[in-house]
Amino acid sequence: MTSEWSSQRWVLPVIALGGVLGASGRHALELLWPATPSQWPWAILVTNVSGCLLIGMLMVQVVEVGRAHPLLRPFLGVGVLGGYTTFSTYAEQTRALWTHDQRDLSLVYLFLTPALAMVGVVAGVVLARALHRGREVLARRKAAS
Repeated sequence: MTSEWSSQRWVLPVIALGGVLGASGRHALELLWPATPSQWPWAILVTNVSGCLLIGMLMVQVVEVGRAHPLLRPFLGVGVLGGYTTFSTYAEQTRALWTHDQRDLSLVYLFLTPALAMVGVVAGVVLARALHRGREVLARRKAAS
């Protein structure tokens, strides 16, 4: 029990710190790129898609490459990127567009956001794998010379 506690005691503080950083980043983007309830919410769309791209990249590093610190996934994946992405705000903005007589925009936003989020995850996985293969090729060339 003691060794389990000592190995896990930093997980919640690391997640909390990451969440503060991620949510602060999202809030800053919303301040830089504001939208009224009847306008297209670019900041949150970009936030969610870029966050999903980064989650895809992180999962390749953590799951496939596997040389990551044990706190990397909780800090970046759950904390930073969990705080940065916001599907609850996406849902609220979809509702706000609908109630402000922007029904077409609301429906486009409703379906486009999750579709682009999935594209972001896949693009992140593909990009991270390509970068990892490129590092391996460079390392082999360097070792051979």
